[in-house]
Amino acid sequence: MVDAGTQKTQCTRPMMIITQKITSLAYEIHDGMFRKDEELTPSQRYLAVRRMPSLLEYLSYNCNFMGILAGPLCSYKDYIIFIEGRSHHVAHSDKNGKEEPHRARAEPSPNVAVTQKLLVCGLSLLVHLTVSSFFPVEHNIDEHFRATASWPTKVIYLYISLLAARPKYYFAWTLADAINNAAGFGFRGHDENGEARWDLISNLRIQQIEMSTSFKMFLDNWNIQTALWLKRVCYERATVSPTIQTFVLSAIWHGVYPGYYLTFLTGVLMTLAARAMRSNFRHYFVGSPQRKLLYDVVTWAVTQVAVSYTVVPFVLLSVRPSLAFYSSWYYCLHIAGILVLLLLPVKKTQRGKSTHENVQLSRSKKFDETETSLEPNSFPETNSVRSPEAASAHLPSNQ
Repeated sequence: MVDAGTQKTQCTRPMMIITQKITSLAYEIHDGMFRKDEELTPSQRYLAVRRMPSLLEYLSYNCNFMGILAGPLCSYKDYIIFIEGRSHHVAHSDKNGKEEPHRARAEPSPNVAVTQKLLVCGLSLLVHLTVSSFFPVEHNIDEHFRATASWPTKVIYLYISLLAARPKYYFAWTLADAINNAAGFGFRGHDENGEARWDLISNLRIQQIEMSTSFKMFLDNWNIQTALWLKRVCYERATVSPTIQTFVLSAIWHGVYPGYYLTFLTGVLMTLAARAMRSNFRHYFVGSPQRKLLYDVVTWAVTQVAVSYTVVPFVLLSVRPSLAFYSSWYYCLHIAGILVLLLLPVKKTQRGKSTHENVQLSRSKKFDETETSLEPNSFPETNSVRSPEAASAHLPSNQ
């Protein structure tokens, strides 16, 4: 008999990636061909597809060998730029969204980036195979451990066990990114030192994940391309409770295991509570370096524990062990989150876009302009588009 977890890894992962690509392209075609420019957000306008792809283009985008097994997701326009061999000719944007001056450069080599990412893969796999066996997540619900361990021990073990479980995701996503880079896909211009950047479709930033001082910071750096997909197909388009709808869609997309739903429903509560705490208290601590350091240390510890608490059902998958874990913690973070939302005023936030998406969208706009002048039959532009700087100036940061 094949283990259910193995089946999930081998069979449903390609289906999950193709689902992302099909829905992304469907919305981009709808935005480009059936909606007026003034109805679109800046991100939707930049990514809009103005011409129906051919069957070959459609199948190539969905089933190319680089991303068919583990992704990561990329936009249709980024893929077309690459497949037509023009990714290193298109002007790119720096981290502030400003366009780099055009300079003649040789075609960049991905060898250094691929080597670095393969080293990260090897280290991540080694850590997962060694450390995770000593700190299994399932030990959090061991009856003897629950009955005898002190609260500090429970908290520390929860953090370490989930820390040990993360490297398997680091391995899979970094390997997928390296495969795309080895094929020449993923180039995103040069940094201020003239070094080539190969992170266009990178799915995670490990340092930012492990040093996250807020729930949002963790989510922004974890499974980045899926977060962008959820934002583009759900969060930006939802008219009622976009955060809740986005988390529910994420749970449905992951599969049918009840643990996914417990994790993402808990994630809604944690996200809203963290947003309320940040908006009500952070400004008191940013006035001096000492208070800011204290704030960062405390919020790092709280964030790491909250994230670990939230994702335990994601690892355990089933209802009974998940509820056994939460009951052993007396649902304390659920209760704390509810109290925060009931007692603290919640500021209504507007939906913006991340710096990572700013760069991608600026890149797509430049591609439209370049393609119009070089190949008039591809992606003809019929509507005017504002510059990336002007668009981003009207978008507040997403809390």
